[in-house]
Amino acid sequence: QLQLVESGGGLVQPGGSLRLSCVASGLTFDYYNIGWFRQAPGKEREGVSLISTSGFSTHYADSVKGRFTISRDNSKNTVYLQMNSLKPEDTAVYYCAAVVGYGVDFWSTSFAPAEYNYWGQGTQVTVSS
Repeated sequence: QLQLVESGGGLVQPGGSLRLSCVASGLTFDYYNIGWFRQAPGKEREGVSLISTSGFSTHYADSVKGRFTISRDNSKNTVYLQMNSLKPEDTAVYYCAAVVGYGVDFWSTSFAPAEYNYWGQGTQVTVSS
């Protein structure tokens, strides 16, 4: 069982920045691709960003490209999501999730939530003036 715990959410003004962290425990962290998802009230959960087991490959939703940066530190079992130039439409609960990546072509991994085996509890991000 892989446990994931997110942190770093909060209230920020439009144009501001936040860095989310996702700390993992329980299984071999670097076997897993890690994705960040978000869910706003009344909307479906959507994929935001994805990073490969090594951290060399990344993928972003069009809505966050150029503003968000995903990274990971396997020595700390942690994945980060740096969010800059935040907009009110970025307001949501943000989740990290893990899917097996070892031995799997990274580019075959999608943002379909059903593919992911483990999820954190989420952290609230609110962008408002």
